[in-house]
Amino acid sequence: MAKKKGKSKRRGPQEPPVVTRVKFPNKKLGEMYGRVVGVFGNDRMEVFCEDGRHRIGRIRGKIKKRVWIRIADLVIVNPWDWETQTDEKMGKCEITWRYMKHEISWLERNNRIPEILNINNIPL
Repeated sequence: MAKKKGKSKRRGPQEPPVVTRVKFPNKKLGEMYGRVVGVFGNDRMEVFCEDGRHRIGRIRGKIKKRVWIRIADLVIVNPWDWETQTDEKMGKCEITWRYMKHEISWLERNNRIPEILNINNIPL
């Protein structure tokens, strides 16, 4: 049996990317930080937002095919303001941005992430 011929990926020493610009949530538009705490499938996730509420987050179409979102990722969400809020069911929101590891470390160093979103303190 012959080996497959193809391009082999050469990986050399990798440098961490330099943080030049980090996106912040626009409070005027109602955006806020959130942590993904569960995955429902069909591009929907359970998100714990910085206002202390759990919401069902829908991945925005623009980032759906480009970005993989997993549990414990830090994201920016935009809550739906046209939906009636009730105590029995979770509100809904749209996930508009996912932070990379180097961006999260920059945000932590500069104390930009709210303390309520610490991954160890999230109520279930």
